[in-house]
Amino acid sequence: MAYKVSIGLPRIHAEAGERRDFLPEFVAGLGELGADALLEHGYGSGMALSEEEYRRVAPSARFASHEEVYQQDAVLVLRCPSDDHLRRLRPGACLIAMLHYPTRPQRVAFLRSLGVEAISLDGLRDEQGRRLVENLRAVAWNGVEVAFQVLRTQYPLPGFESPERRPIQATLLGAGALGTHVVPAATRYGDQAVWKRMASAGIPGVQLTVVDYDVTRVRDAMLEILARTDLLIDATQRPDASQAVIPNEWIGPMPQHAVLLDLAADPYNCSSEPRTVKAIEGVPHGNLDQYIFAPDDPAFDAIPAWIDTTHRRTSVSCYSWPGIHPRACMQRYGRQILPVFRTLIESGGVRYIDPGGDDCHRAIAGALLSRWPHPPDGDVVAKLSS
Repeated sequence: MAYKVSIGLPRIHAEAGERRDFLPEFVAGLGELGADALLEHGYGSGMALSEEEYRRVAPSARFASHEEVYQQDAVLVLRCPSDDHLRRLRPGACLIAMLHYPTRPQRVAFLRSLGVEAISLDGLRDEQGRRLVENLRAVAWNGVEVAFQVLRTQYPLPGFESPERRPIQATLLGAGALGTHVVPAATRYGDQAVWKRMASAGIPGVQLTVVDYDVTRVRDAMLEILARTDLLIDATQRPDASQAVIPNEWIGPMPQHAVLLDLAADPYNCSSEPRTVKAIEGVPHGNLDQYIFAPDDPAFDAIPAWIDTTHRRTSVSCYSWPGIHPRACMQRYGRQILPVFRTLIESGGVRYIDPGGDDCHRAIAGALLSRWPHPPDGDVVAKLSS
């Protein structure tokens, strides 16, 4: 049974480099499903999109204030808003965003205190556990491209582009879904054109070593690998984010020119127990304004004091690697998210999502705040709209 739902689309009020909003074609798709879309004034302006471009393909869409957008039945925004913005949600509304329940326990508790439902976009998974809303290829290629650009500037003699140098030694932590994209990206410098040019000039390529948890826990083996590593890449998905994979002490034997690439982008969090740390201990937490950190960057000193930053190397870290190319990123996310709204609307709202239903129903059920970390007694789920 289809029903009418109002969907608020606020802007992401974060660092200046965060320019992503959903594209006009996606908003048009919401209208075709019968939803009332309310966009915050200035929506899309970070990608040079005007309000007229949205109205042209989605004539039913309206533009409104930040406050009004947050008062809708559902609020869709790619990144989780700040606590101040979340307080604008009305009780019973549904927040749909990248919420990262496993590594954000305080966020989970705060959302529950507001009396709202939520769907974590990163929690939408199929029967094989694969994410339905993801841009892992962009995470891998964008991050690896930047890391090699940095490595090129500080590689020792005879130089990065010398046919006389040895193959670049890269080490990948993690062989899961993200790691499968890192392998081709790393062996091609994150840039196909650079790889072809270097290969045609007879310059040795990249020798990639892939290690998973059954190797990373062996100290002596890892110290031997790290001692020859030019580029260390974190693509791990840890069941326990309170334990680093690479303790800061292990960075000491690495070459001074080495680059540390943080693709997983797990945060440091000391406000809950157990504390959460990055897989590579001592790497700063970057964003779209700054994702390159020299060893003397003040960002290292801003890391919580209980994190060891004694051994430092140039670090490359970003909260959202796909955001470097915002339009391509949002085109992909829009295609992936629209079927979720189709199921929500055709079902009559979150209240009617069936954990034993079809693939999309089960995926949504698994991403609900009210069912995290497991279905509560009575399976009480907040209604999306009255």
